[in-house]
Amino acid sequence: MYKIRTYNTIAVEGLDQFPRAQYEVGSEIAQPDGILLRSATLHDLTFPTGLKAIARAGAGVNNVPVERCTESGIVVFNSPGANANAVKELVMAGLLLSSRGIYAGLSYTAGLSEVTAEDMGPLLEAEKKHFKGQELMGKTLGVVGLGAIGSSVANMALGMGMKVIGYDPAISIDAAWRLPNQVQKAENLQQLLSRSDYISLHVPAIEATKNLINSTSLASIKDGAKLLNFARESIVNTADALVALNTGKLSAYVTDFPSPELINRPDVIALPHLGASTREAEDNCAIMGARQLIEFIEHGNIRNSVNFPNCELERTTAYRICFANQNVPKVLSQVLNLLAEENINVVEMLNKSRDNIAYNILDIDSEPSAEVLAAIAGTEQVFHLRSI
Repeated sequence: MYKIRTYNTIAVEGLDQFPRAQYEVGSEIAQPDGILLRSATLHDLTFPTGLKAIARAGAGVNNVPVERCTESGIVVFNSPGANANAVKELVMAGLLLSSRGIYAGLSYTAGLSEVTAEDMGPLLEAEKKHFKGQELMGKTLGVVGLGAIGSSVANMALGMGMKVIGYDPAISIDAAWRLPNQVQKAENLQQLLSRSDYISLHVPAIEATKNLINSTSLASIKDGAKLLNFARESIVNTADALVALNTGKLSAYVTDFPSPELINRPDVIALPHLGASTREAEDNCAIMGARQLIEFIEHGNIRNSVNFPNCELERTTAYRICFANQNVPKVLSQVLNLLAEENINVVEMLNKSRDNIAYNILDIDSEPSAEVLAAIAGTEQVFHLRSI
């Protein structure tokens, strides 16, 4: 029986993906084959013996020690796109809230409880000019990061009559296909910032994106632009954003990551990390994470990993070997020779690489002996082996 340890409260719809006859799932599992989590931090975790994979029910994996997992041969999955619609809808709300005086208007009417019905109409007619905003149609939205969420936001904005500029130096082929021709491609970040009335950030929190929006990049922004951050807190240098707000370079900052200095400013809309906080998004993320764990544990297939190459092969025999190695020449040929020496035929195989890691799936026609498995595991550069 396989064992899955959960951290945080995982949506029931995700837990139901694990067949009870084959999986033991719970928060107290001591020696799990896999871990399924949301926001719990694993940086201080000593990896249990036999841990094969970690699935994050969400997009970001900054709470998982990815590099250490890679060194230990542990595959880390995330759930890209599972919360895309939830974030997209909140971006829409952020665009409207920053443009139409909605929040200020709500705050104003909340203080009118003592006004009579007779006086209400004339009073509102006289005061509504203070909450006049601007329409989104015809304005330009710059989308930084064009993955599942960014491309969804771009499509939404086009549907609202906005012009869209996109920038993503690491865009994947799949993401590129999701973008309609109407999305203009910026050559660099500065070009996007200088042409956008609104800027929406959708990049991961990695070293290259830390303080991506800072005093230097903010200098390129069109005067009076509005900035929306529903990605990660570290992407925006808060102190520099405040300077831009104080000088009028930015007219509004909408963020899902409040900090004390942002509170009670009329030009800041700070939300309590609501981006993926919908029932549907939590269900989708949990389901995706669970299915990826099942597929890897039972078949060795890798889908949506952040540290291993994606590698999926439909099973053709009863016996399968999966191994990972440093991405150097001749390792695969050495393994094939070891199998040939034991008269084991490879019926189907797939080899994929990502940076300095190669991952291999081999469907073979007979059961490998303990000796040949030990020989494969002992092959120089091989650091992960499973016989399924």
